[in-house]
Amino acid sequence: MDTSGIGSVDGHRPAANGAVACPASGVPGCIMSSASTGGAPPPRDATLGRHIARRLVQVGVSDVFAVPGDFNLTLLDHLIAEPGLRVVGCCNELNAGYAADGYARARGVGACAVTFTVGGLSVLNAIAGAYSENLPVVCVVGGPNSNDYGTNRILHHTIGLPDFSQELRCFQAITCHQAVVNNLEDAHEQIDRAISTALRESKPVYISVSCNLPGLPHPTFATDPVPYFLAPRPSNLMGLEAAVEATVAFLDKAVKPVMVAGPKIRVAKAGDAFVGLAEASGYAVAAMPSAKGLVPETLPRFLGTYWGAVSTAFCAEIIESADAYLFAGPIFNDYSSVGYSFLLKKDKAVVVQPDRVTVGNGPTFGCVMMKDFLSALAKRVRANTTAYDNYRRIFVPDGQPPECEPGEPLRVNVLFKHIQRMLTGDSAVIAETGDSWFNCQKLRLPDGCGYEFQMQYGSIGWSVGALLGYAQGAPDKRVIACIGDGSFQVTAQDVSTMLRCEQRSIIFLINNGGYTIEVEIHDGPYNVIKNWDYTGLVDAIHNGQGRCWTARVATEEELTAAIATATADDKKDCLCFIEVVAHKDDTSKELLEWGSRVSAANSRPPNPQ
Repeated sequence: MDTSGIGSVDGHRPAANGAVACPASGVPGCIMSSASTGGAPPPRDATLGRHIARRLVQVGVSDVFAVPGDFNLTLLDHLIAEPGLRVVGCCNELNAGYAADGYARARGVGACAVTFTVGGLSVLNAIAGAYSENLPVVCVVGGPNSNDYGTNRILHHTIGLPDFSQELRCFQAITCHQAVVNNLEDAHEQIDRAISTALRESKPVYISVSCNLPGLPHPTFATDPVPYFLAPRPSNLMGLEAAVEATVAFLDKAVKPVMVAGPKIRVAKAGDAFVGLAEASGYAVAAMPSAKGLVPETLPRFLGTYWGAVSTAFCAEIIESADAYLFAGPIFNDYSSVGYSFLLKKDKAVVVQPDRVTVGNGPTFGCVMMKDFLSALAKRVRANTTAYDNYRRIFVPDGQPPECEPGEPLRVNVLFKHIQRMLTGDSAVIAETGDSWFNCQKLRLPDGCGYEFQMQYGSIGWSVGALLGYAQGAPDKRVIACIGDGSFQVTAQDVSTMLRCEQRSIIFLINNGGYTIEVEIHDGPYNVIKNWDYTGLVDAIHNGQGRCWTARVATEEELTAAIATATADDKKDCLCFIEVVAHKDDTSKELLEWGSRVSAANSRPPNPQ
């Protein structure tokens, strides 16, 4: 089969043979098809490669982000041949993994395909990030010829040892399941178990496929694959009732209870249940920074982001002064707690994780699913608006940035004032690690507006690949990405792939001369980077192929004109890249506060021995 189509981004073709796609909000209950192999030899197209492609389509993957290498070329042939699947060729494996991460955020599951060891070890960092953020990503690696296992041979693309397990051992730490497919007899079972585990656990999985197997037929790869069932995890009903009883007693005796959304709401698929509880309880509602976009910010009693000392104005005061707080799916780490400076007490908290509930200092109720718990609690809890009433008494609206003088150098807070005006329900925001974390947190998201950033892992450069993947998975949204110059230099190449995919995102490249977030934690000459002609670079990548428009702005007047052009009808289907020149010390006040607290946490002296 011709491999010249690798990286093909032709228009999406509908899935054949009634494949059932996974809804973006969750895992399908059952992947149905009517297979009957009988005693006849398998059809010539009932191959391992086709089976993998069909399974990906059936769980909701329409795009696989890939980098070709000699061990995965035959597999890529079969992925390309699947009518419901596109192979999107990326510039490197790291970005392919980041793209699969972004795609999983948009569609519920993502996939990437790379070659053995040189590709697998390159994609590791992105897969680790997906693991930390609880994203189901299927990482398929083309492996050695099945005949080479156990022969004591040394192969290329390895570290020169006859043991082929180095890559597998690396992936064991950052995936929830690993499958090495080097024979056809159990390949069907291994593939199905790996993909279903990724969906069930909401974590990445690793599948290695010997390079000589994808084109081979086998009876288990029937034209219509054998169906398999993905059973949702049920709650223990007695445990659920006990957890609800204990929580109702705990919350109803509180004077001013509040509730806070955490990032694991995504894993638990409990966003609607959280909204139902917010409406029924009357509690003041906030979101942890890494949960931004997972619950509507248009809820009637929504306070904003709870992030300790760098929270939305008046939010931390209400949350931390409450006598009871319900946290749904939180992750408490040094970044989210602003250097462990939260003023929270465990004995005041109900902590709801995807599969358990802890009330105060105990007890903990296991086998209780978050969605079931929040829905049941909404029917029992007593409405109490006291905390929100207190918030309304003390609330003073934020001031607007001072008006710029004509020709005055552009300030970052003015940039985000204009980005706020751009947001609609058809938008999504991607925020890169850095000061964009803090500036984007202040954006008020209209209903339907997506929002993604990578807080737990915080890998600089994540946003370029993630933007590629998210935009590919959510073509109905125009994605606005806010990326610092230091981060962009790590992964800039895949703007090329965005152009090949005819994406229409708007990228704001904030050029302030270095790694600003690192400067505020601990400064040094290593935080200064070589300045690039960023618009010139993107123009060169564009090379007259595809639709691309670039601008460089240094004043508010230039920014206003650039945004007007980028959002005009003749640029609505165009990738727009706007380089924003900012002063190196122009940072949000939140970053200054956060950086000093994280620095203090990092520099704690050793405890006495």
